[in-house]
Amino acid sequence: MELSSIYKGKKVLIVGLGKTGFALIHFFNNLGCEIRVTDIKPIFDLNKQVKRLKKIQPNPEMTLGEHRDEDFLSADLVVYSSSIDPKLPQIQLAIQNGREVYSEFAFSYKHCKKPIIAVCGSIGRTTIANMIGFTLRVDKKNVFVGGTSEEPFINFYSLPNRDEIDYVVVEASPWQLQTIDKFHPVLTIFPNIDERFTPGRFANATDYFETCLNVVKNLTQDDYMIVNFDKLSGNSALRNADTQTYWYSRKSFVSMGVISEIQGTHFHEKRIHSNIHYYSEFKVNKMRIVGTENRENLLAAITACKALKVSDDAIQNCIQKFPGIPNSLEFIVEKNGVKFYNDSKSENMDQLKISLDAFKDPVILIAGGKESEQDYEKYRSIISERVRIMVLVGESKEGMNRLIGDSTQTFMVGSFDESILLAYQKSRTGDVILLCPGHDSTDIFRDFEEKGNYYKKLIFQL
Repeated sequence: MELSSIYKGKKVLIVGLGKTGFALIHFFNNLGCEIRVTDIKPIFDLNKQVKRLKKIQPNPEMTLGEHRDEDFLSADLVVYSSSIDPKLPQIQLAIQNGREVYSEFAFSYKHCKKPIIAVCGSIGRTTIANMIGFTLRVDKKNVFVGGTSEEPFINFYSLPNRDEIDYVVVEASPWQLQTIDKFHPVLTIFPNIDERFTPGRFANATDYFETCLNVVKNLTQDDYMIVNFDKLSGNSALRNADTQTYWYSRKSFVSMGVISEIQGTHFHEKRIHSNIHYYSEFKVNKMRIVGTENRENLLAAITACKALKVSDDAIQNCIQKFPGIPNSLEFIVEKNGVKFYNDSKSENMDQLKISLDAFKDPVILIAGGKESEQDYEKYRSIISERVRIMVLVGESKEGMNRLIGDSTQTFMVGSFDESILLAYQKSRTGDVILLCPGHDSTDIFRDFEEKGNYYKKLIFQL
């Protein structure tokens, strides 16, 4: 049944005015619904959102700075973003009074008739989901990848080729899983489950773990589950799940002595080996992505794709050509033997340290941004070991230069454009130029995305 025939003319309340909220407004507007939006933030914190709302026709009703009981009770349908706690009193009131209430994720799932691949766990979901999407597309499949605030699940319904989609790949965060009961993907991936729960949102660590694992009880023998052996082999719920389970490991199943016991994917003698459905072997000497975590994510994606019987050629293509996630150790291009990486999302020095550790050889680092109070001295050794040349730009450049500028060869420049030009002038064949600010980007740019996009534009103008 067409969604427009179900919801046209209905009164819909959308809770939360982030990117997901606007995606919901667009979706329900197209269905011909009467829309009201509500957000607990005061109007002076939502100036940009209000201006954007006023451009939408027909103009949605607004309740800002509070959640009113009457808004929830007068709606036929209430849909809330995953950042909203499902225990919100007004949400519970609407449920008790028989209103139709869903999270954006649960609503999108309810109406999705396509096979769903769900990447669960605490971290690494975005990279794994996009690696799987990349590989499936190379294998001539039509894919939607979403389930995040950047690409909400609801955007699947805006695709012009929605009926031709073969797989929907979604990130299923613990917050999203908290809002859905009978979630049943055809393939589920667990890279990890860390104690990263938000107090208040979850009662305790046990509640968080049980929420993460809720999906397991819905899986059947026709489904697949992909699990990180190195981190979760001791989890009894995953070990005893009544589904087809495949494991992956950065270690060698041969050296661990488990090669005859389990099916899956592992790293052995400088190659990736997988024994799912049939034996496959993949070369890794030309990988574009860097970092231990990314290599682990790649193993998860390969295992998932092997379970789905994706061709070995498509998987090898992903290994060699997947560029990474935008603004997060993203490979941009190689120019005259110099590789450019964009890590504009790393906006503090701890993240900068992790990013530098991802590279085998010293890099040319472009760093700096909005001035902030950070203990630069404790990063002196990593700069000395991992950075051949450091180019500083932005508000923080003076402080960084004063405290750690002598850790390596350091230059300060007056503009962001100059930083890329100087880095390229100082480079030689085999070098890596890495944009990794270690600071907020809002001294010059709107956000890290704008900074990363401008960086890419400048690289292609060199």
